[in-house]
Amino acid sequence: MFPVAVDQALSLSADDAASRLLALPEDQWFERKSGAVRPQDLAAPLVAMANAEGGVVVAGLHGGQVVPVSDKAANALRQVPADFTVPRVRAHVTELATSRGRVLVFRVAPGEHVHETNRGDCYQRIGDESRRLTYAQRQELEWDRGVASFDGTPAPGITEADLDGARLSAFQEALGSSSPELALRARDLLTRDGAVSVAAYLLLADRPQMLYPSAHVRVLRYNRNERGVGRALTVEEEADVRCEGAVSDQIARAAEAIEALAPRRRALTDSGRFEPTTIIPRDAWLEGLVNAVVHRSYSIGGDHVRVEIFPNRIEITSPGRFPGLADPADPESISRHARNPRIARVCADLGITQELGEGIRRIFAEMRRVGLSEPVYQQAPEAVRLTLLASSTVPESVAHQVGPSAMRILDALRLAQRPLGTGQVVELVGMARPTVLRHLAALRGAGLVVWEGESPRDPRATWRVV
Repeated sequence: MFPVAVDQALSLSADDAASRLLALPEDQWFERKSGAVRPQDLAAPLVAMANAEGGVVVAGLHGGQVVPVSDKAANALRQVPADFTVPRVRAHVTELATSRGRVLVFRVAPGEHVHETNRGDCYQRIGDESRRLTYAQRQELEWDRGVASFDGTPAPGITEADLDGARLSAFQEALGSSSPELALRARDLLTRDGAVSVAAYLLLADRPQMLYPSAHVRVLRYNRNERGVGRALTVEEEADVRCEGAVSDQIARAAEAIEALAPRRRALTDSGRFEPTTIIPRDAWLEGLVNAVVHRSYSIGGDHVRVEIFPNRIEITSPGRFPGLADPADPESISRHARNPRIARVCADLGITQELGEGIRRIFAEMRRVGLSEPVYQQAPEAVRLTLLASSTVPESVAHQVGPSAMRILDALRLAQRPLGTGQVVELVGMARPTVLRHLAALRGAGLVVWEGESPRDPRATWRVV
């Protein structure tokens, strides 16, 4: 379900809206509660959505039917943001006067700060649940919240007239709003003062690069596995494509360029025929591209999203680090965290992204499905790089035999793209030399790496991947 379905339902008459909302599944931006819900229990989903990308909480629908809000409870529920959330969650409350009773609709805006309930509990919306955060997860959210709110700040000197009329009309129609301003406000694309936000400009302007020149994607193809420098630079002629425009256009144009430039092979496709297809599955690199564009740090100037295509791999680099305490060594454990909550939600409206927080896991699943090596994430001071290798994966039994530390060393050798001395491997992986030697011996015994040298004490001896 796209999040716009909730907005479309709310544009109907009260009874029709209630019926439609009862039929929709709960998700990242939508939750139903009984009209008998306790005020303190309603606070949790409000806080959770404010700490994510905003959304809609409806009180008065439960178990497939209308369970209305009583006259006595109505005022207490309306006061929940003021009485039970800290700092106060911004929520606009409206009423559906159905034939079966009152239903309250809370439209929650993404928060500018980290919110908690008056009991001190902090929640974040992940998929269809309001997940209570641990202390470390909350700290992670607090550390990253300042960057996350950048897409909600005013775009300097920009008004609605600077947005593309056709895009704005299509967006208004998709949300079922009666005016462009209401559509923009429905997704918090205007600030409290009515100014056009950075998110609105990046999403709906024809060429936002006029104000944010680094907000683009560059796709390059190299004819060797090394980049080279100067005269030895290996970028192919006419294989350096700059993809500009609104966020959706950047993704579409970059996807076309990658499709055209990526190494291909003939393989059996879903059509049941052997056809040319990219060696690295399209769903894997497309998910990586979308994540890079939607979740990059737009507050960092001077850098852009880069997709670099080599004969044996694709590298996707996105400005901005993983949020807070997230561990790039275990990317599948990273929970959903939208640095740009407004951009992420509108991209979900448009069907560009999904709401389940499964992007990274999907990349891993796609690479495993076709028997390729695990994706590798690396975090630099101001960027994250995803590497998708075109090499075959190590059988699970062999990986279990050599152990995770040895597999980490193997990944380091693969990413280096050249033979390395033992000291260089030690420096790359940050392990003690005896430990590295033990794991290298295990990899050698499994036939995964080769040692090349004149003698056991040869200082110029190296290790390379088979």
